[in-house]
Amino acid sequence: MSPLDAARPNSDLDNALADAHARYAAARPNSAAIHAQARSVMPGGNTRTVLFYTPFPTAMQRGEAARLWDADGREYTDFLGEYTAGLFGHSEQRILSAVKAALDRGINLAGVGEAEGRLAQTLAARFPAIELVRFTNSGTEANLMALAAARGFTGLPDVMVARGGYHGGVLTFATEKNAVNVPMPMHFMDYNDTEGAAASIRALKGRLGAVLVEPMLGSGGCIPASREFLAGLRAACDDAGAVLIFDEVMTSRHAEGGMHALYGITPDLVTLGKYIAGGMSFGAFGGRAAVMNVFDGHRPGALSHAGTFNNNVWSMAAGNIAMGEIFLGEVVGALFARGERLRAALNAACADLPMQFTGAGSMMAAHFRAGAITKRYDNTAAEEKLRELFFFDMLEAGFYLARRGMIALSLPITDADCDRLVQAVREFAALRRGLFSSAASPRAV
Repeated sequence: MSPLDAARPNSDLDNALADAHARYAAARPNSAAIHAQARSVMPGGNTRTVLFYTPFPTAMQRGEAARLWDADGREYTDFLGEYTAGLFGHSEQRILSAVKAALDRGINLAGVGEAEGRLAQTLAARFPAIELVRFTNSGTEANLMALAAARGFTGLPDVMVARGGYHGGVLTFATEKNAVNVPMPMHFMDYNDTEGAAASIRALKGRLGAVLVEPMLGSGGCIPASREFLAGLRAACDDAGAVLIFDEVMTSRHAEGGMHALYGITPDLVTLGKYIAGGMSFGAFGGRAAVMNVFDGHRPGALSHAGTFNNNVWSMAAGNIAMGEIFLGEVVGALFARGERLRAALNAACADLPMQFTGAGSMMAAHFRAGAITKRYDNTAAEEKLRELFFFDMLEAGFYLARRGMIALSLPITDADCDRLVQAVREFAALRRGLFSSAASPRAV
């Protein structure tokens, strides 16, 4: 019996969502209580917006490999992978042992150590764009410091980003106006619009210090860039004297040398994120020595780069194991191939509906419209309801995905896990088929 057998095949999206919410809430009284208590001391009852959804978020209590258990004892296969940060799953013993050994030697040492140099050497040898590298506490900080490096190196203040891009908690561009974003002079381009973006970059020569872009939009829907688009950015930045930064916080997992190695296009700087340190608090930015040397303390007037935990002992220890011993060679290629197979199978499962999965390798996202998707778009109300219904149906079937429909595979995920997810999507498509026609989803953009 499928977990979705309890769901009623409603003919109306609103009724289907109300039914899904009711079944969700009835099965999770402990999560509801945890949320109610948290709301008394935290706005919205949580401290991380991406984990919030109504009627209340599921509270997780423990994880092992690619499995999660919530406060009500329900088990899930984790297809979210902490939004790519949890590449190694929840209990990789080699990483745990390295972290415990590091902590046994002392937590906050207020000094440099050998481990950070070894990790830097590993990353510089691995990623073609990196000649010199520095560490941060998150991908957000990595992108902020990469922009600081670019602006300091060029002496030019303006920055260009893609609509729909996400580069951290204070660099989020689902809209052009966002009160949480840092106050830098920002210009916007449409993703995968090669001619338009290149023209805008060249028109800003003498003002534009940096172009920051993801080789595949992450939170924007796992939409890959075309090689033509990235090559066009490279050429335009060269002409305009701007620093080209690839945000590979998520996408660097797709090849040993990152997605820029797959494309054969080398940015001036690249940023990395938490999976590099086994899922610990971590970020990194690196690239051309000429740009990175703005932070060289041996030089007069070097830029400052603070951060108490930039070289924290647990992240450095975990990173050396994660990148030096585990995520190498065939392991990297196998993860990418597994994701490619899964995305193809998921698309086959919903091929006769206006529903599709875009992405590359081990990252993908669900969309509820037909046609090619090449840039960010605004969901219709019906699309948003289908997306939410898909999320709750997958939870009921025992699969933990992002509320926005994103999937990020971790290394412990198996082919059998993928087969079960495909079957659940096939059942979702059969159960909810009538709701797609009533939604009248538009063509993609």
